[in-house]
Amino acid sequence: MTASILPLRPGPEPSIAPLMALTAQGLGAVNQVILDRMQSPVALIPELAGHLIAGGGKRLRPMLTLGCASLLGYDGTRHHRLAAAVEFIHTATLLHDDVVDASGLRRGKATANALYGNPASVLVGDFLFSRAFELMVEDGSLRVLRILSRASAVIAEGEVAQLTAQRDVTTTESRYLDIISAKTAALFSAACQIAAVVAERDEAVEQALASYGRDLGIAFQLVDDAIDYVSDAQTMGKNAGDDFRDGKITLPVILAYARGTEEAREFWRRAMSGRAAGEAELARAGELLRTTGAVADTLARARHYGQRAKDVLAAFPNGPARAALAETVEFAIHRAY
Repeated sequence: MTASILPLRPGPEPSIAPLMALTAQGLGAVNQVILDRMQSPVALIPELAGHLIAGGGKRLRPMLTLGCASLLGYDGTRHHRLAAAVEFIHTATLLHDDVVDASGLRRGKATANALYGNPASVLVGDFLFSRAFELMVEDGSLRVLRILSRASAVIAEGEVAQLTAQRDVTTTESRYLDIISAKTAALFSAACQIAAVVAERDEAVEQALASYGRDLGIAFQLVDDAIDYVSDAQTMGKNAGDDFRDGKITLPVILAYARGTEEAREFWRRAMSGRAAGEAELARAGELLRTTGAVADTLARARHYGQRAKDVLAAFPNGPARAALAETVEFAIHRAY
């Protein structure tokens, strides 16, 4: 991402390092659960799952579970398996998403569907969902099971809603926010909320952490959708302009279409329908996004939701955990990938 797109914050660049340091010991236990539970006598399952799980992801969602547990002073071990369940849900959705999107790259590496084919990717995704639910049941909390199972259903609803909105330039900002709240923010929210359950905190604390995760997740997705048009494959780990070529209606497109001339709107209708989605058209789209302020305003909205997430944290005791979770919000907004 260029500096002209996202203003630099004074001081050091935001980093996820504080959250990684805070959760390092617990994440080691989570990774062991992940390695143990992705095993199967069917050799293709651990091979394909391992390809994605070991593919460079930062484990952000399970780290949020661990970080929120630390924020609440929880020093048990229940959250290790639940954080692994969160990562399995996330990984399963990635496998399914890459099949739906026919993606060839993820985190700079070939996707599982590109290497192993669509049927294997879908079925291994199903296997990982099943492992997640095994871990939830083993925890024994109906509250945890309700939160994570509901999140899984909402994620699927969000993905279907995104599919039905694909190539539809009349999609509203409100509908778009509903979609990303479901497909992305729901798991962020659940990952944070379950920490309050294992720490045996009340409903108010649960909802506060759920809100933190939801607003962080929305900010995270808004940034993703903006940088698809202003970054590159080396930086993002996927092909630049994939959303454009796939006809995904994201907020930058919604804003540019609403603010555009009739000639510009006709361009968006043709481009999003797939009739004109080459490199020249991608360059034209980028120019329209810049001149209408669509990318800048998408990032401004990300900062708005990020601030909401940080405001929630103000109700919790100051300390390393709160600081790390606040810094994670800044990282999500300012990251260049």
